[in-house]
Amino acid sequence: MTIYSISFARRAGALAALAGFALSAAPALADECKSRGRLDSMYCDENGDLTADTPKDQKKWKNPSTLIFTYTPVEDPAVYKQIFSDFQDYLAKATGKKVVYYTVHSNAAEVEAMRSGKLHMAGFSTGPTGYAVNLAGYVPIAVKGDKDGFQGYHLALIVKKDSPFQKPADLKGKKVAHTSVSSNSGNLAPRVLLPKEGLVPDQDYKVIYSGKHDQSVLGVNSGDYDAAPVASDVFNRMCERKTVNCDDFRVIYKSATFPTSSFGLAHDLHPDLAAKIKKAFVEYRFTPAMQKQFAGADRFFPITYQKDWGLIRDIAEASGETYSRDQFEKESAKEAEAARKAKEAAGQKKQ
Repeated sequence: MTIYSISFARRAGALAALAGFALSAAPALADECKSRGRLDSMYCDENGDLTADTPKDQKKWKNPSTLIFTYTPVEDPAVYKQIFSDFQDYLAKATGKKVVYYTVHSNAAEVEAMRSGKLHMAGFSTGPTGYAVNLAGYVPIAVKGDKDGFQGYHLALIVKKDSPFQKPADLKGKKVAHTSVSSNSGNLAPRVLLPKEGLVPDQDYKVIYSGKHDQSVLGVNSGDYDAAPVASDVFNRMCERKTVNCDDFRVIYKSATFPTSSFGLAHDLHPDLAAKIKKAFVEYRFTPAMQKQFAGADRFFPITYQKDWGLIRDIAEASGETYSRDQFEKESAKEAEAARKAKEAAGQKKQ
């Protein structure tokens, strides 16, 4: 069976219902390569920047008439299709290409879309960025920010305001929801940071996967979970949109600052096209609606994966995360199963 024997749309749409998930097999190794570090065999990293090099064979450079863009499905995807419409128009003018937004519903689907060549530009949430880099040839170039620097966020461990929990250690034996297995603040960071606060995931409590940050917040709000580690920026946006009332919650632990979702492009775009895209990211300024949605950020602030994702990689490695293909497939299966259970639970509530 070839890499494209199952259509991208069908794969992405079916992911949430699958109990297992496997990345498309590489059709061939990357060009003769002196070094690829931890990258998949499809890619090469001879310059040592930890991301995939542009293919040496110019025949592999892509210059499509239509560019596909998406943003991490960390929250309701429908919200962001509209939010990024002005940026898409800007990209279209800067590149002379048609730019289309493609909605994905899981981190696994987004990584697979980039790997299979169906996605040219994307915003990946902090944790899955490492998988996209190693397994999908993704090259991060920016995060949201302003003239002073990039925008950051924290792991926020939230509980209901009227609950008795005052510190992480109080949650032993309670219902604590993580988001998805590849999430930084929703799973990887808690596994490294919370033990230092007297709370060990999968030892002091059984990890329950909610699927997404907003679902964890809503679950704490409804009483389905006693607590949840979530991304502070997602939580704050939900409060601002009045999806939940911030006054109904307490944050009993907050981590150091992490970089927010990365933005970048596929490694194999034609260098001239890639240069135009990078220039557009640097020069574009957010609309008022985008600034409101993204806590005052007004631009894409340049970053490098090698430098600015160092803390994230350290946390991932400390929790046993290697961003490998085997690990991705195992964890994507868990993510799909968690999504299935969450869907079943939501259906039972409606009955």
